[in-house]
Amino acid sequence: MKDLKRSGVIVFTERYEACVDFYRRILELPELFSLDDEHSTLTCLDMDGSYLMIETGGTAMPGGRSIGQCPVKLRFNVSDVDSEARRLEAHGVSVAIRRETWGTVGDFVDPDGNHCSLRDEGSFLPSVS
Repeated sequence: MKDLKRSGVIVFTERYEACVDFYRRILELPELFSLDDEHSTLTCLDMDGSYLMIETGGTAMPGGRSIGQCPVKLRFNVSDVDSEARRLEAHGVSVAIRRETWGTVGDFVDPDGNHCSLRDEGSFLPSVS
């Protein structure tokens, strides 16, 4: 897209309030705006220049969806996956750490069962020789 100004992701949720709390308070994404009127209930959060819009109208699967049910994962690159995983676990979020040849990830789900993942930023791009 030649004229792209911003990109974002919209997540339709059943447990709207719990998801807004999760992304705003636990993941500490700053709120851009909220709207609650006869047409929409949504909260838009900043993801370092992109946005995450949380809306009503989805179906929760708190144990997590299969890839077939939702082939999308929200990825959050951080400096230290282990440290961030410990911080999330202190808030009651279960994080499964995986160490791959290409980097470290920490998988978890939001209150509606949407898949999320931490990723170590330092190994995100291939090294240039």
